[in-house]
Amino acid sequence: MANSSVMKIVCLVMACMVVAAPHAVDAAITCGQVVSDLAPCLNYLRSGGSVTAGCCSAVRSLNSSAKTTPDRQTACGCLKNAYSSIPGINAGYASGLPGKCGVNLPYKISPSIDCSTVR
Repeated sequence: MANSSVMKIVCLVMACMVVAAPHAVDAAITCGQVVSDLAPCLNYLRSGGSVTAGCCSAVRSLNSSAKTTPDRQTACGCLKNAYSSIPGINAGYASGLPGKCGVNLPYKISPSIDCSTVR
């Protein structure tokens, strides 16, 4: 099962790199970084329960890495693409994750968000 999860993450990284390529010139953050940072959160995002310290550390790290509007838009797009690329993510758990970790994101994590409006 671990190999299956690793392969899904690798596929997600590749898909996000293709999708985010037009933004790559403006953004310093990459989808690979977003997915890598949030890998410790996958169990929570799928099944809920307790959010681990490692997951919250990853959320804080990602938030502090996305300092500019292009970075936040790229991170938003990567998170949005994760919904379709990683099976089993619960939208309610995903949207509530920043709050559970004490992080205030300037956008809601949602599969329907328009990331071009993120500032």
